[in-house]
Amino acid sequence: MQYMLMCCFEEKAWEQLPDAQRDEIMKKYGEVIQDLIKSGRFRGGAQLHPTASATTVRMKNGKPISTDGPFAETKEQLGGYHIVECTDLDEAISIAARIPTLPAGGAIEVRPVAVPEC
Repeated sequence: MQYMLMCCFEEKAWEQLPDAQRDEIMKKYGEVIQDLIKSGRFRGGAQLHPTASATTVRMKNGKPISTDGPFAETKEQLGGYHIVECTDLDEAISIAARIPTLPAGGAIEVRPVAVPEC
């Protein structure tokens, strides 16, 4: 089963971390991803640009309207994601627990990926 690990962190808090700490976190991210690739669990993922670069699309009066910014005001923002192949939720949680932004105040949402019925 595939799970999406959504990595959330408060952007302002990330910007306030010392460069050396951010660099170390990103180095550890690379190590986690390489381990997942070697084990055959990694299915995809990416780091996202800050929310200031986001555009949100909604419908208003039957017409799509786009606005600058994220879809919701939240304390933490989605900074990246990973899709991993796991035997069960427990394995996905154990992988999420290795994400290096957790000790710095991040959060990882773990969610099963729904398989389309075609």
